[in-house]
Amino acid sequence: MSRTVVVELDVPGDLKRFRLPRGVDRRLQQLLDKQSRAGKLSAEERREAEGLVDLAEMLTLLRLRAERAAG
Repeated sequence: MSRTVVVELDVPGDLKRFRLPRGVDRRLQQLLDKQSRAGKLSAEERREAEGLVDLAEMLTLLRLRAERAAG
């Protein structure tokens, strides 16, 4: 069973704010680079990377929906 939740947000004029902060993005890149070099991450690093990817995807989705609503 699927449910729909509607959330209203005040969208900032600067949609670039719907991105990972620079330091957080840098950490994600470090983890992905390590995975590429070493072939795998520790369990803790993998959970951290997965959480950051989930956050990045959510922010991207919010940005795209905000752009569509504004356009």
